[in-house]
Amino acid sequence: MIEIERKFLVKNDSFKKEAFARNHIAQGYLNSAPERTVRVRIKGEKGFLTIKGASNDSGLSRFEWETEIPVSEAESLLLLCEKGVIDKTRFEIKQGNHVFEVDEFYSDNEGLIIAEIELDSENDTFEKPDWLGKEVTGDIRYYNAYLSKNPFKNW
Repeated sequence: MIEIERKFLVKNDSFKKEAFARNHIAQGYLNSAPERTVRVRIKGEKGFLTIKGASNDSGLSRFEWETEIPVSEAESLLLLCEKGVIDKTRFEIKQGNHVFEVDEFYSDNEGLIIAEIELDSENDTFEKPDWLGKEVTGDIRYYNAYLSKNPFKNW
């Protein structure tokens, strides 16, 4: 139940031609406090409820619990969420032994593209594709909970 991930900005949209999957995502936060976020998400045709704990000092690891819920329940819960529902498309790209999840944001976060990679350990190595830009792991501005309240268009 510990998520270990690194986040990067993306230089261009060349990653799209490498994607083996893409899904539209709508997500909102019932609680966006950094020490315990509670997220509702609709990804494609599925609904999810996720609880995340605070990140460790490096920003690489944190507790994460997720369960699938019916889409109808996720739609109802999104109506209860804090202001600022995130709208994005997630592209999944295989790179070596890992999969990058690249989120292209819309609405108030238009123009922002972030890549995430989940790792088995904080010291896990991985291949970096050409489109991968600056690392932003641990930078709270790039957390979706932050973006829901402080959208990219206002930076």
